[in-house]
Amino acid sequence: MSENSIEKRQLLDQRYLRMALVWAENSYCQRRKVGALVVKEKMIISDGYNGTPSGFENICEDENGMTKPYVLHAEANAITKLARSSNNSDGSTLYVTASPCIECAKLIIQAGIKRVVYCEKYRLEDGVELLRRAGIDVEYMEVKK
Repeated sequence: MSENSIEKRQLLDQRYLRMALVWAENSYCQRRKVGALVVKEKMIISDGYNGTPSGFENICEDENGMTKPYVLHAEANAITKLARSSNNSDGSTLYVTASPCIECAKLIIQAGIKRVVYCEKYRLEDGVELLRRAGIDVEYMEVKK
């Protein structure tokens, strides 16, 4: 990759990450708001944020402040949204505000996503490790305002 194309890719990465951060604001979750965008050929083909399944009340935490077990992660919402569309994620890039957990990493691998860019490190790194083991390009990037 030429220096110019690397700069262009980093600029696009920054833009998509900022958009994912804005998309995370749609989440009703109190503990953590996470947003995700699936981009293929410079087009956003899917989006998601963490929250409860369709038809459930928009309350992510129980009375003790713990996340309910059925809350979907942003990546899972974006990937399952693709399953209901005519698009596919083969060769795409996932921009997500928090590094993927191991469960979302499995979905990312199966969806054919080839690159993941994130801007917040999660306390567990097993999802990132699994993605790298599967040959997926994973990049942490600080968002510039």
